[in-house]
Amino acid sequence: MLKNTLNEVETKNTKIEIFGLGYVGFPLAVRLSKEGWSVTGIDIDKKRLERLKKDNLAESELKLQSDFIESKKNKTLSFSDKPLAYDGSKIGIICVPTPIPSAETKSDFFVNSAVEKFLETSKQGDIIIIESSIELGTTDKIKQLIESNGYKVGENFGLAFCPERIDPLNKKWNLDNIPRVIYCSDDSTFAIMQRVYHDVNSSNLIRVSSAKVAEVIKSFENTFRLVNISLVNEMAILCDHLEIDFNEVMTAASSKPFGFMPFYSGAGAGGHCIPKDPKFLLESSKKFGIDFKSIENALHINSLIPKYIVDIIEKILSEKNLAKSVIICGMSYKPNSEDMRDSPSFKILDEFQKQGYDIAIYDPFFKNELLEKYLIENHLKEKKFTILKDLDDDNLSKYACICVVQHHTKSQYRLEEIYRKSKVPVIYDCQNKLKKISSSTLLVSLGNKNIV
Repeated sequence: MLKNTLNEVETKNTKIEIFGLGYVGFPLAVRLSKEGWSVTGIDIDKKRLERLKKDNLAESELKLQSDFIESKKNKTLSFSDKPLAYDGSKIGIICVPTPIPSAETKSDFFVNSAVEKFLETSKQGDIIIIESSIELGTTDKIKQLIESNGYKVGENFGLAFCPERIDPLNKKWNLDNIPRVIYCSDDSTFAIMQRVYHDVNSSNLIRVSSAKVAEVIKSFENTFRLVNISLVNEMAILCDHLEIDFNEVMTAASSKPFGFMPFYSGAGAGGHCIPKDPKFLLESSKKFGIDFKSIENALHINSLIPKYIVDIIEKILSEKNLAKSVIICGMSYKPNSEDMRDSPSFKILDEFQKQGYDIAIYDPFFKNELLEKYLIENHLKEKKFTILKDLDDDNLSKYACICVVQHHTKSQYRLEEIYRKSKVPVIYDCQNKLKKISSSTLLVSLGNKNIV
């Protein structure tokens, strides 16, 4: 049956259903539909589906607008809240979120739900590809789920795990040139994936021997980043105490042409992957009685940085006899993005709330109508802050400090102007990106000669 699917794939006479239309699934849906594949984007978020049906794209999606409109016009791209029956072969690509595992939520909840939905209308010869980041052992569980529906994976049903490697807004590395790791249940499925991903990244697929290898690779990639981010943040704290500039240390160290890779200090790792994927390795190691100390320490350090920043600001304001009032600037976890998931900004916000601050927040990408979603994503129960529409002088006059957690191009000029014209008594730059004026004592940065 899978060989029949391969023949249908060669002529693109197959239906591709992409589950989850976020930063992974939506670009993939647009790319494949533009190349002539019949694609249905499936999402449980009714509001997202409605805006896509009305050609209303989010700001981060606008770069795909022309391809998106063309695909809809050519009727190669459609949207639905559930999969539909199809006479020919179907390929389901799972791009749904995987939450951090907890007592209340299992990490594979949305993945399993998507697979179950796909199986409701599937038949022999169909294929499931998982792109979501998953906990070790999840692919084998999905194999069992498929076979419990009467199929034989590797014979009459295909299964693959091809973990996403998306870095939103990266201008050098994007969907069409990033190599991908892939596990496939059998050679026919791999041949089918080569044909499909030819229109994604020119079939630059590195096939590995087992699902567990692919799962470990994905988690290890983000663990590498977490450990190094935590290392440089600890180094930045040491530089604070030594009263030297961390950026000078990093720039000079980066001149070494081998055995070194630069990372930069900030308020901690955020987003959907880096704080979560290392926990998959940690939980797996615990099952064997292994203490994975590097991950444990990195996660611990990452959790301490927001409090460290708030404590430094508390000390500065106290020494200057200033009110405990602050504007947190840049709420998303990534520059020039509306993605607020698990952002260090909200962890800093929580620390300020615990210390009784009068708090305002500003981010040009912040949408008031999504406030409840932001609070849930960042594990906050209530709103105890003011949301600013801009950083005008009237708003600034009410606060003693601006804490810049994330820099956006849209707000960069205004922040530089605020600093240059001393519009607030204190600016704390978590990322050390504002260029210091030698005559000014207004700016304080993480790892930049702070007196602690």
